[in-house]
Formats: sequence, structure tokens, C-alpha cells
Amino acid sequence: MNLEVNKKNAIAFYQMAYEGKPREAVEKYVGDDYIQHNPDVANGTQGFIDYFERMQSEYPNKTIKFVRCIAEDNLVALHTHQIWPGNDQYVTMDFFRFDVEGKICEHWDSIQQIPEKSANPNSMY
Repeated sequence: MNLEVNKKNAIAFYQMAYEGKPREAVEKYVGDDYIQHNPDVANGTQGFIDYFERMQSEYPNKTIKFVRCIAEDNLVALHTHQIWPGNDQYVTMDFFRFDVEGKICEHWDSIQQIPEKSANPNSMY
């Protein structure tokens, strides 16, 4: 496993899908099987494509910034800052598992809206 290549590919995959090219992202970065753990997205590559095509259609002006990328063994974790229409801001943490051929084969995520007020002075990043 090449951790730096996996990190680069996880970011490229997610950015490409997020910016409206999920089919191309799947063709380039995903293996034969794709296991999805987000309950809002159907399992498999077509579920992923359908979800991101719908998000692009409904929210074309959303943005994403990759804050951190961490790799270990066959896993890559992305920590992102997303801004959606109406200035709704979210912290996301996505985990991708890579198969032996270096293709993404599994995904987990956690999403939290950034609140307007915090009990502490620290950012969520």
C-alpha cells in the first residue's frame, strides 16, 4: 500500500464526485465492489453516483475544503469543511478503505453542522 497515493486518490475521488462528476470519479478510483455505510446513500457504485448527481443538481454552488488527510494501512480519513447554500456549514469526516489494487471499496462518514455558538473558543478544526 502506498499511503501517499491513497491519500491523493481519496481527495481526488471525493472532490470530483462532490463537484458534480461522480460517474467519472467511480470509473477512475473505485474497484469492482463499493460498500456504503452512509444510511442516506444506497449501497454500490450506482447509489453513490445517484446521490452525488442529485446533490449537484439541487446544490450546484456547494463548496468543499480538505482540512486534513490521514492514512494508515488500507484506510484514508478525510476531514473536510463544507459550505452549502444559505451558508450552512458542516464538518465531515470520511473514511475510505482501499482494496489490494489501490481502489476505493468501502466508505463511512460522520457529518456535523457547525453551530452558530460554541461553549468554547476553539474551532471545529
